[in-house]
Amino acid sequence: MPMPRSLSLTAASRREDDASPGRVMECHECGLRHVVPRLADGTTARCVRCGATLHRFRASSLDHAFAYACAGLVFFLMANFLPFISLEISGRVQAASLVTGIFALYGQGLWELAAVVSLTMFVAPALRLGTLFLVLGGLRLTRPPRWLPQLYRWAMLLSPWAMIEVYMLGVFVAYVKLIDLATVVVGPGLYSVGALMLAIIAAGTALDTETVWRVFERRGLIPPPPPVDPQRPACLCHACGLVSNLPAGGHGGCPRCGATLHRRRPESLTRTWALVVTAIILYIPANLFPVMTVISLGSGAPDTIMSGVIELADSGMWPLAALVFFASITVPVLKLTGLIYLLITTQRGKTGRLRNRTVIYRIVEAVGRWSMIDIFMISILVALVQLGELATIEPGIGAVSFAAVVIITMIAAMTFDPRLMWDAAGENHD
Repeated sequence: MPMPRSLSLTAASRREDDASPGRVMECHECGLRHVVPRLADGTTARCVRCGATLHRFRASSLDHAFAYACAGLVFFLMANFLPFISLEISGRVQAASLVTGIFALYGQGLWELAAVVSLTMFVAPALRLGTLFLVLGGLRLTRPPRWLPQLYRWAMLLSPWAMIEVYMLGVFVAYVKLIDLATVVVGPGLYSVGALMLAIIAAGTALDTETVWRVFERRGLIPPPPPVDPQRPACLCHACGLVSNLPAGGHGGCPRCGATLHRRRPESLTRTWALVVTAIILYIPANLFPVMTVISLGSGAPDTIMSGVIELADSGMWPLAALVFFASITVPVLKLTGLIYLLITTQRGKTGRLRNRTVIYRIVEAVGRWSMIDIFMISILVALVQLGELATIEPGIGAVSFAAVVIITMIAAMTFDPRLMWDAAGENHD
């Protein structure tokens, strides 16, 4: 009988996980070590101290994630080649594709804003889906390529920057702003973006990073991790999540993925403070300077973030005004306030409300991306409303500052190591 050219990940994952022993795992949010036994299908292991998810095993997760990645790539191609959205006013029609806003921002001289929009709604989602397709598809081969673990490690870095779901909300806000001014025609490309959003969310929900790395081990792509010696210092790999003993001297590479090992993120508090202060400084011009200017029949007035919210409220669109106010004004302020609170309490060694502070960090890390709604809305409006003397929308310098605030606060949340809160309170002794 000829050897099969592919392998069913569902059957292999279920069989091989049953044979794997329990492993030492460290909570990435509080630093508590656990010995996690092999999990039954559909079971999730959570930290007993802070409630963070350590490992979630579903036998069919890789098959489902591969199917979603394939569907996402199809929808991505459809979104780029099918009619996206068009605007008709006084007999003139302006059409826009998925990337028209990027070129429009670049043409207006705001290359920084064009680069941010390009990365978050085009490059990162495309690379995220493409790498998942290669990794999960490669694991289905009888002889998977040796470079799959390294590719997967880089794919994980793209996850926070793929913001298709935020882009869709920006499209909705732009649509609401335009429907009273002109006829807006939604094409099949926009529906494809909606389907792409669902595919990316579904793939991310189905996939468990620890499960993927264990499949790499079972397929012989990486060596089995050495047992953890409790008598020697150990640390969590920030790239793949493996707990391993630190080499002599305290420096070395992860035995599973090769990333540089650090017991805690290097200079976490100092770097986070620097990023937070930078974001606070940039947040002032982001609110004072216009984010866009609407010119109609030769005259127009600049719009700041707050004036855009007021305009939506005056139009009777209170739910949408509240949404934009929350995402563009409340979220950045709460993120900065939350990070400052976490930094101060950590540096002072506060011992109270550790679990609550960990939840605050979890929220701060999760919500920051949603502040990009205004930036995506501007990119769509700039692409569509280019009708000469009739109507034109130009981006403003305030949008560049605001985009910088969003990106910097996201990086600040990534550089802050929440385990330091528990260290400072004396809860971790390793």
